[in-house]
Amino acid sequence: MTTHRFILEPYKGIATRHTCPACHRKRCFSRYIDTEKRISFPNHVGRCDHEQKCGYHFTPREFFEQNPKEKKSLMEETALRPCTNEQTAITVPTSYIDKNIVRQSLKCYSTNRLYQFLVSQLGESSAMTLMERYQIGSSKHWNGATVFWQIDHKNRVRTGKIMLYNAKTGKRVKEPYNHITWVHSVLHKGDYNLKQCFFGEHLLTIDKARPVALVESEKTALIASYYLPQYLWLASGGKNGCFNECALSVLAGRSVVLFPDLGATEYWQGKIEVMKSIGIDVQLFDYLEANAPPEERKEGYDIADYLLKIKPDEAILQSMIHKNPNLRMLMEKLGLELVNAQSFQ
Repeated sequence: MTTHRFILEPYKGIATRHTCPACHRKRCFSRYIDTEKRISFPNHVGRCDHEQKCGYHFTPREFFEQNPKEKKSLMEETALRPCTNEQTAITVPTSYIDKNIVRQSLKCYSTNRLYQFLVSQLGESSAMTLMERYQIGSSKHWNGATVFWQIDHKNRVRTGKIMLYNAKTGKRVKEPYNHITWVHSVLHKGDYNLKQCFFGEHLLTIDKARPVALVESEKTALIASYYLPQYLWLASGGKNGCFNECALSVLAGRSVVLFPDLGATEYWQGKIEVMKSIGIDVQLFDYLEANAPPEERKEGYDIADYLLKIKPDEAILQSMIHKNPNLRMLMEKLGLELVNAQSFQ
């Protein structure tokens, strides 16, 4: 008898194995099913059998985190069930990654493609400062890949997100498939109980005075912390990431400014009341949403895309402001001054 409601579909012939949505190989993808036959997951919720070459694994937990309405329906359904002697409320403890694994990853930056990009934009010294401050790792899962460790405010490692970037553009590699996976998946921890925390959360106990700035992308948090050091930059890991009371509770008593990506502002706006209810002094920076041109909105720009256009050279900056007056307005709105590697700490 199975102890899990959501399981990978058992093999019952080739009809139960499908084309992987990431690497596009045929008959290697197992989809998750609901043993109670109440929920039908989308076709991308499952795991690729090619764990080393592909590593794609989209779990039911991730599906519910990205679809709050479905999660709410599931919780309501569970709450309405009658209690029987066979049903027992079990609290599964949060799983953690061994800190030694993190330490082993804090190297090989010369081949880390994200580090190479940061060096090209910010200089070697500042790039290394960011890697060390946020404890960024390197992974051999894909050549030149980056590990964004999620280390909570008690210095416990929840997991690590492995991503591959283009060293020249700084954009994520999405072809021939989206290069993103999780350390706990790569380590084959099948019963891993993941409860995500903010990227950079470990810095909250080190720096208790600075206001917190919250963005979606881990890369954006790194870049923004260079240009706008008056804030302590954290990342939610996505539009829906960490916007639950448990994860948000670490920000209670802090002053927080939300910097959503273009297109996510309305969703983040809807979380403000919840944040205020648990004691967070929160504001929303919606200047980009109100002023971005259609082409930037279509690309889903975030604040890092604008900050990277600001170079330490005054002549270059003035030329860009002449071509795009909104750049000056953005700088004035943020109270942003020119920075360089020497002024970054």
